Amino acid sequence: MIDLHTIIPTDFNDNSRVWIYQSSKIFTLQEAFAIEDMPTQFITNWKSHGTPVKGYANLLFGQFIILLADETATGISGCSTDSSVHLMKEIEQRFKVDLFNRQHLAFYIKEKVQIIPMAQLSYALQNGFIDAETLYFNNVIADKKSLLNNWITPVKNTWLASKLNITV
Repeated sequence: MIDLHTIIPTDFNDNSRVWIYQSSKIFTLQEAFAIEDMPTQFITNWKSHGTPVKGYANLLFGQFIILLADETATGISGCSTDSSVHLMKEIEQRFKVDLFNRQHLAFYIKEKVQIIPMAQLSYALQNGFIDAETLYFNNVIADKKSLLNNWITPVKNTWLASKLNITV
């Protein structure tokens, strides 16, 4: 497992906004190299009302595209958020993946990312594929501090615990 504290820039405010886009499949090495260039180039040119956005982008686990914007430097407008969504739609089309399906949940099982459709969560729990301690990628987090501390967390610490009736 990677230590996010060594990857995410330390010079970004803890309240920096975060967007996590989970791919429907792991990218090949060739795709990953191509994808890494797209968000990096986007960040270089990202603006909000003409002012450069202090941004960061990375592809993690070969399956998650992470964007950060430090709003203490420049506030993010609706148009600048839309431009980042446009980038993700471009990646979807180019690489034939889905980056917006929130019904597919990611877990860290047997040393790799496994996707389980929400409709199959009860089955996965009943059959021992996941349990209260299984690491879950909580893609709904909204800021840098949560990314570092709560993005990859045991199921028991997430909204899934009540959905699956997991008691600790």
